[in-house]
Amino acid sequence: MHRGALSSVALTSVPPSSVALSRALAAAAATALLAACTVGPDYVRPAAPTPATYKELEGSGWKTAQPADEKLRGAWWEVYQDPALNGLEEQVATANQNVKAAEARFRSARATVAQFRSQFFPLITYSGGYSRARSSRNIEFRSTAGKTLNDYSIGADATWEPDLWGRISRSVEGAKANAQASAADEQSVLLSMQAELATDYFELRGIDREQQLLDDTIRAYKDAVELTQNRLNGGIATDADVAQAQTQLRTTEAQQIDLGVQRAQLEHAIAILTGQPPAGFSLPVIPLNAVAVVAPAGVPSTLLERRPDIASAERQMVNTNAQIGVATAAFFPDLILSVTGGLEATNYSQWLLAPSRFWSLGPSLAGTLLDFGGRSAQKEEAQANYDESVAQYRQTVLDAFGQVEDNLAALRVLEHEAKAQDEAVSAAERSLAILNDRYKNGAITYLDVVVAQTTALNNEVQAVSIARRRMAASVALIKALGGGWDVSQLPTGDQIVHPPEGDDKPASAVQAPSAAR
Repeated sequence: MHRGALSSVALTSVPPSSVALSRALAAAAATALLAACTVGPDYVRPAAPTPATYKELEGSGWKTAQPADEKLRGAWWEVYQDPALNGLEEQVATANQNVKAAEARFRSARATVAQFRSQFFPLITYSGGYSRARSSRNIEFRSTAGKTLNDYSIGADATWEPDLWGRISRSVEGAKANAQASAADEQSVLLSMQAELATDYFELRGIDREQQLLDDTIRAYKDAVELTQNRLNGGIATDADVAQAQTQLRTTEAQQIDLGVQRAQLEHAIAILTGQPPAGFSLPVIPLNAVAVVAPAGVPSTLLERRPDIASAERQMVNTNAQIGVATAAFFPDLILSVTGGLEATNYSQWLLAPSRFWSLGPSLAGTLLDFGGRSAQKEEAQANYDESVAQYRQTVLDAFGQVEDNLAALRVLEHEAKAQDEAVSAAERSLAILNDRYKNGAITYLDVVVAQTTALNNEVQAVSIARRRMAASVALIKALGGGWDVSQLPTGDQIVHPPEGDDKPASAVQAPSAAR
């Protein structure tokens, strides 16, 4: 490679003496490459605390993940079988600005790899120029004294630093790992945005369900006001009964109106998540009817391969480990091979002739004898950064297990709470029906009916709230399990260096496969 650069730079055939010299340099370079070694520790993934099973699955009756047909897929939101949600989720990958920013960071990291890889090859520069100058007559022993001369020149320089100690190799290794971490970070952002959208969507549908409940309740309360007014006209009710019925009605109407604020805010949040201005976005009112899904959790050890944030933290350890090698290489001397060649003449007609050529080539060796602990401090810093990344990796793993356990527990407890709350709703409705009959027969005052109405409505609202919380916990569990992602989707080192033609985006831009029904 170096000799090829020399022949092209010189622009003319190299004289026999220079051929021998260039061969000697080539032999020296080959010997240097054969003797090259990569200093610094080779990466070994540290162990992370991993339980044998999830605590919340023990004795719960839920089955762990079975073969692949029960595992999450890329389009995990399809398990809820909601076409409107499906359409919104598909927009997140292409229109969400946070995802776009994460994708740009990945491309930047991939470009950094190319920058470090370029150091494996010679650096070739060129120059050319023309000048006209007159020298002083009062210069002794100079044939050009007092003359005005032209100077035409064109030339090129080539320098190459063999990677004797692995500094460049370690830099490329770290840059590749950092690019992979960036790709995993993009997946984390995408999963977070998709999970946030699903959570907001089900919260909005829960509000629609609550509005539907309040609509039905308001109609019942209006009938109660009319009934009480008729009873007052008939002399079998009091003004207090009418006032209580009207108060109950107006209070519920105010409660329904207040839900509009929450719904509007959620609608605006969904618009922003899908990359749209809130002013031009709206969702029709559709009451919540989805069923909370308990995603297959699998064995805990698989979580290390299914979470993009864990993959990112693990790749960052590779990067910081490589920097120890870079810092270690600084203790050894650098060998630089250089060659310069070109054409120069004072007469334009002779500029491109063979006698106008010039060249030089030779190696140089440079190292640091004394820096008063500077390189040692840099190596200690690199080691400390690696230790920090190990701690962050293990903390990320612990947080991941905690999130899975939290949401498994939430789904288990909320399932029992929902059953108890449904029974409470049924009991409150029976009680209200009984008291309504007794009031119509004149056996009780309307105050007893108001208390029963309030109890029934509160229980129904609580049931809707539990349903919303169950959906949120279901989405959070899928997110905690990685949303069907795994480390096999990370770009390999070769794919980072040589991406497929037209592929300037990582996995978020790829159409996700359908989820298992």
